[in-house]
Amino acid sequence: MSDRTLALARFTQLVSQPETAIDLTTAALNIAQIAAPGLDITPYQTRLQELGRTLQANRPNPPYPLKVIQMINRFLYEEWGFQGNQDQYYDPRNSFLNEVLDRRLGIPISLAVLYLDLARRVELPMVGIGMPGHFLVRPDFEDAEIFVDVFNQGEILFPQDCMALLAQIYKHPVPFHSEYFAPVSTKSILARLLSNLKQIYLNQGKLEQMLWTVDGILALFPDHAPERKVRGLVHFELGHWIAAQTDLQLYLETIPQLEEARFIEHLLSQIAERLD
Repeated sequence: MSDRTLALARFTQLVSQPETAIDLTTAALNIAQIAAPGLDITPYQTRLQELGRTLQANRPNPPYPLKVIQMINRFLYEEWGFQGNQDQYYDPRNSFLNEVLDRRLGIPISLAVLYLDLARRVELPMVGIGMPGHFLVRPDFEDAEIFVDVFNQGEILFPQDCMALLAQIYKHPVPFHSEYFAPVSTKSILARLLSNLKQIYLNQGKLEQMLWTVDGILALFPDHAPERKVRGLVHFELGHWIAAQTDLQLYLETIPQLEEARFIEHLLSQIAERLD
């Protein structure tokens, strides 16, 4: 069994637990291990503990949420120098937590993973907010209406600021939908990390790397038919005929669309010819 297969097995075992038992940063570091087989994640876990201890020692009293957020921002961005990687946004390293800790550069989703972990260590419950085109965090309190833009130096936003940010991202006003500001699960955060990497590797034509990102997404959501189709197509392109056949056959059983079914059946017939 290869190191990558072992790393994927560790990730799968971790994310197969109940949602509340999944450690977000350990799972994120496991993703880095899948990408870089043999990576020792222990030093990074130790570093996170040390960062947490520093924050805990400086926790304001009383620990009002806004004061704690301001403290995290001061340490994370001003003293430790973390920042969003504006210049090389699509560098895969921005999505790996070990690289984020080493380089102090990240994208919204990876910086959110770090921020959520630090907030947990200073006893401020926070959640991720999967806004379209961006990712924020906010305190996990009912009716909490402040958001933290982890990519932009921890800027504190209100709902109207978030809508303005959406309009800026999409270059036109965006209708308000409450689901834009709904908390997302730990598994969904990990899937977003992997989906970012999947798209980067697809754009770079790196199908072998893309393949393990889809493996990771399916470890999180085994019944996600569209990702099974993607994995089957990648296996097909790479000439992994038996694996492609397995995934595409399973996908075929889930799709009602006749036109797509014909396409998948055509691929399966090509695979059968190659296996004869």
